Amino acid sequence: MKHVRLLVLTEDLPQASLALAETRCFHPDTRPPTETRLDTLPGREYCEIFNQAKSRLDKIARLVPLDTASAIDAMRVVEVAELSALNDWLGRLWGEASGYEEDFRRLDDEERLVKEQQTALENFAHLNIDLGMLRTKTRFLDFYVGLVPRENLRQLEGATGLAKHILHVYMQQGDTAHVVIVGPPGARQSQLAAVLAAAGFQNLPIPRELDREPAALQQDLARRLLDIEAQRQSLRKTLEGWGEPFHDTLLAARHTLMLAEPLVTLDPSLRSAGQLAHLAGWVPVSAVAHLEQRLRASLHHPFDLTSRDPLPDERRLVPTMPVTNPLLAPFAMLVNQYGIPAYGEIDPTPLFAVTFLLMFGSMFGDVGQGAVIAGTAWSFRDRLGRFWPFGLMAGLSSMVFGLLFGSLFGYEHILPALWMSPLSDPLLMLSIALGWGVVFLTVACLLAIYNRLAIGNRADALLGHHGVVNLIFYLSLIAGSLRVARGDGFGSVPAALIASSLLTLGWQSWRHQQASIGEKILVVFIETLETVVGYVSNTLSFLRVAAFSLNHVALSIAVFTLAGMMGDFGHVLTVILGNVFVLVLEGGIVMIQVMRLQYYEGFSRYFSGDGHLFAPLRFRPLNH
Repeated sequence: MKHVRLLVLTEDLPQASLALAETRCFHPDTRPPTETRLDTLPGREYCEIFNQAKSRLDKIARLVPLDTASAIDAMRVVEVAELSALNDWLGRLWGEASGYEEDFRRLDDEERLVKEQQTALENFAHLNIDLGMLRTKTRFLDFYVGLVPRENLRQLEGATGLAKHILHVYMQQGDTAHVVIVGPPGARQSQLAAVLAAAGFQNLPIPRELDREPAALQQDLARRLLDIEAQRQSLRKTLEGWGEPFHDTLLAARHTLMLAEPLVTLDPSLRSAGQLAHLAGWVPVSAVAHLEQRLRASLHHPFDLTSRDPLPDERRLVPTMPVTNPLLAPFAMLVNQYGIPAYGEIDPTPLFAVTFLLMFGSMFGDVGQGAVIAGTAWSFRDRLGRFWPFGLMAGLSSMVFGLLFGSLFGYEHILPALWMSPLSDPLLMLSIALGWGVVFLTVACLLAIYNRLAIGNRADALLGHHGVVNLIFYLSLIAGSLRVARGDGFGSVPAALIASSLLTLGWQSWRHQQASIGEKILVVFIETLETVVGYVSNTLSFLRVAAFSLNHVALSIAVFTLAGMMGDFGHVLTVILGNVFVLVLEGGIVMIQVMRLQYYEGFSRYFSGDGHLFAPLRFRPLNH
């Protein structure tokens, strides 16, 4: 990636922005230039006019749908005068269109009010009485309409009877009963209020609009909804007739705004002094020559384009090129969920893709089930978008390991195993998984060391977490453990390397502690213990690779054991449902476990993920 600086005359800025957008290789740098003379922000009026025009077009397009934006076929500069005239025309047009929007909003408000009344009416639908009579108390009767929990209903009925009131249940819904309580007013009113509160009674207010019998009100509200919909349809037809003459002109306006947008997008990066404008950004090394060639062909006046390598303190500002390989794109999406590779870091996507497929296939090896995964991904590729190759490759990996294990939908006697079934030698599978873990963690530490050296952080590369000293300790621990497994004893060389590594790490921690001697000793001891336990537990964590390959076979045996207890039809049904169960449940669990190993055991060691993607200036369709 190169940092480029472009100096052009301000009158060439619109044409320069078109050339930059056309090449799709310029990522703007919004920092101000070092030259203090270049402190003026050009094009501010242009941006304000553009934003107002775009806002007006967006609002009009909500009422007058426009076709999907097509690619720009002819480049031209949109001058301020043209943009201002377009903005004025859109303003007048929106002045006319806003009346239709107000009419639609009025109909929406009326429809919402009617639906709210219908919702309120549902609470009284089973009352065949004029609701207006229940809204207010009379001289001789008090009315209470509300909800009460069903478990309190019998208790409340007895209490209201003692208070000389009648309780009528007119609807029960779930755990709630809708009741009407009627009785004489008087001194017992305060007593009844305490009883209602104790029973969890909730009053249901009756809106003033509901002043008739529920059945009649329901018919009236339904008619009002039909009338509102008829008005809406009529308004839409009127709007279509009004907007039809402006359709082509609005499409041309959108095309004009698309041509003007690159200059507006560049506004935060632009500075000028008099007639000279400054623009800076990031360009891939391979595209610098093409960019200069395009500018020479587009600009009418001389310009100056200089490029340089990023400075050390600019590393976090340099964008990272996205993965463009269609096979790696879905894996890049998963990597980006953790973070974006920073400039100078090794992009973990290729390594992630290879190791993910190896672990998933070995943990879920079956020719038939892998074919189902691959076939499903292929069948739904239109819906899955860029993610469908991920499912296809995961399924193919499962099929390859299924051939090695000789497994077809759990059957192990149909296909001859090219290698062996995992259950035939579980200890060998566990040993291979541990070996895989050692290789995986070693590579992760090497990548961490490289990434730190790439940014000039030699101290962390040597003494930091997962640096050179940590790697020496880990490899010495593995070498000594292998000697013990062979019965040769731990060995003096591995022991000496482990001791020296831990002492070095302890000395490094001691130097950075600002505390008493006792606290320093405690911190160094805890960090040393954490280093030892961490590497041991991280290595043992890879036993799950073998455990799930064994578990996959065990689940299939359980399915076939159940199927053997059934008749012919039950046997077939059990095998089918069992495979579906294994595909959905175990397949999902295996996916989670592999991602856990990648994120926690891999990325956490060598991948910072604090970068940002390369986002070049380009023409963006204004779709509505």
